Amino acid sequence: MKAYCNRLAACCMFFLGTLFISCLQAQEWGNLTGRFLYAGEPPVRQPIEITKDKEYCGKCNLLEEDLVVDAKTKGVANVIVWLYVAKRKPPPPVHPAYAKTDQATVIIDSEECRVKPHVSLLRTSQTLLIRNTDSIGDGLKIDAFRNSSVNLLLGPNAEMTRRFPKPERLPAPVSCPIHPWESGWLLVLQHPYMAVSDTEGRFEIKNIPAGKWTFQFWQERAGYLDQVKMAGKSQSWRRGRLEIDISAETTDLGPIELAPEIF
Repeated sequence: MKAYCNRLAACCMFFLGTLFISCLQAQEWGNLTGRFLYAGEPPVRQPIEITKDKEYCGKCNLLEEDLVVDAKTKGVANVIVWLYVAKRKPPPPVHPAYAKTDQATVIIDSEECRVKPHVSLLRTSQTLLIRNTDSIGDGLKIDAFRNSSVNLLLGPNAEMTRRFPKPERLPAPVSCPIHPWESGWLLVLQHPYMAVSDTEGRFEIKNIPAGKWTFQFWQERAGYLDQVKMAGKSQSWRRGRLEIDISAETTDLGPIELAPEIF
């Protein structure tokens, strides 16, 4: 009887696995793209006041990072976009292409007296590597909401790893207990559908399951992007959320204009 039960359980697992693979194969997938533009004269980034380790950090050409606008294209960098999942709702299906990075290591670096990258994206299955590649002592503090917060002192070329097993509702602030100007953000989600706009304001999220999904838009100085202009028309996105019907190809939101007043 025990052997029969074991064979039956194995058959059920095989059947369920085959059914799951068939469902994934039947699922259609699409991409989401867009571009954030500053609707005004691009602001000039101001130098940061160096109050610690001036001999070293004073050589790093440190500029404000809370609003970065490309002078030529007016693209707004470091806008975070992610697929929003309401509380007690299951995460979306994940495309098989993401399997190869499911257990990857994501790096946050203290380099040239700043946090690099300024915005980091992490899945709950991944490992965060925190390191200091400067030749001076540094620190890194992550004020998480649902996960345990991090507050580390790092010697030159030191590194440590941390795990964040719970998804966060918003980006968690990253700072340095030694150098007060060092800052960044860490978004932790259970799924991979998140992106950060580049220096020209462009973003892309690939292989999203086709269908209607809600996406969240956030920038550190503005917070929720709830007032935008698309195709010349003003729109209000409650709490920075927009429902988008993802097609089986690419859904392009086009230029998304951000007024200077929201920053």
